[in-house]
Amino acid sequence: MQIRNNVISNQDEMIKALVELLSIPSVIDETDETKPFGNAIDLALKKTLEICEKIGFKTYYDPEGYYGYAEYGSGDDLIGILGHIDVVSEGDKDNWKHPPYNGEIENGKLFGRGAIDDKGPLIAAIYAVKALIDAQVKFKKRVRIIIGTDEENSWRGICQYVSKEELPIMGFTPDSNFPVIYAEKGLLQFRLKSGKKSELRVRGGTAMNAVPESAFYIGDHLFRLEKQLKKLGFDYEIEEDELYVIGRSAHAAKPSAGINAIVRMACALQGIGIESPVVDFLTEKIGFTHHGELIFGSCEDGPSGVLTLSVNQIDLSNYGEILGIDMRIPVTIEKKFVVDGITRVAEKYGLEYEEVDYLAPLYAERDSFLVKTLVGIYEEETGLSGEPISTGGATYARSMPNIVAFGPVFPGQEKVAHQTDEYIDINAFIKCTQIYAKAIEKLL
Repeated sequence: MQIRNNVISNQDEMIKALVELLSIPSVIDETDETKPFGNAIDLALKKTLEICEKIGFKTYYDPEGYYGYAEYGSGDDLIGILGHIDVVSEGDKDNWKHPPYNGEIENGKLFGRGAIDDKGPLIAAIYAVKALIDAQVKFKKRVRIIIGTDEENSWRGICQYVSKEELPIMGFTPDSNFPVIYAEKGLLQFRLKSGKKSELRVRGGTAMNAVPESAFYIGDHLFRLEKQLKKLGFDYEIEEDELYVIGRSAHAAKPSAGINAIVRMACALQGIGIESPVVDFLTEKIGFTHHGELIFGSCEDGPSGVLTLSVNQIDLSNYGEILGIDMRIPVTIEKKFVVDGITRVAEKYGLEYEEVDYLAPLYAERDSFLVKTLVGIYEEETGLSGEPISTGGATYARSMPNIVAFGPVFPGQEKVAHQTDEYIDINAFIKCTQIYAKAIEKLL
């Protein structure tokens, strides 16, 4: 009870710390040569370490700016909590009711890019440790908050940590769903490319792991394209000589939660008789499906469910045609099976396969000490079933042994990661912190 009450007592301080962190637009910027991922991400890393120092953590900042960590306690064994302070782009700020970096509160919700992915959960984990410190819990093991900087892109920050630093004996990442994630699908990101010059000028998508909320067209077919979009009932806007197809962003692991502006653009272009390798591939082999069924047929397994596929980037120009695709592969399906399938179909359209990134699946034992412990704490603190679940998300749990994803999203909560007007529910924020505090106490 004391630990729960300590969290409640720290509520205002937690919210203030989160608002400070949300005010930093920590989107990757690789044009900044002074830091590996840009000045904003570096500022967010330093701000997080500053918050930890005020609580009593010992902190470490990687001199090159790839990662940082904050540690509390003593002993040979290390418990790890892995979070990240980089965020996906906010997209068009005009689409946000609440500005993405203001940390506004309305109706019990705190809005901002990164509120739920992953700055809010990271602050929850930090203040979970503070609740234990305030309760004078003895830290017979060390607890280390490990802060990544490139999770939304290529994981270079956490990879630097793994190559240089001590690894925990166990831990969790607060970057997914409750109760506990025991299986994460394989993550494959790739491009399909044609070197042929395209007569089209189409571009869309800001991140490889987010369903695109817009795609724009410039060219001679603007008014025919507008007429076709009206016929199809697709939202669009025209600004001077540019036509924007409007969709709705979502995390690429849940493509059905969004509206894919790139696919809508392709269908409209096909409808007015435009031919191109990418447009033909999109309309004939992807369409409005989300599971690659027009390429693979049924592709699923018992532990982790069905394959998902999301077309998240497009660039058609006189330099050629490029599609960026994100795929989440069931844990028992071989990578070679899907790569061979995609390559075989793409070749029929004159498209070349190019791998961008791959993360092998995670498949933890349900009856392991870590999973059973976290399930038990979740059930004690919520009164809900703690049956472990699988996900298409790719978290830092894959980066080290004996780490699983644990929260912060509760069953039934709206999925808002990577979406416009992302938020964290303040009551859930507090409950999440209480769960993390009890879980850390148990792991100690």
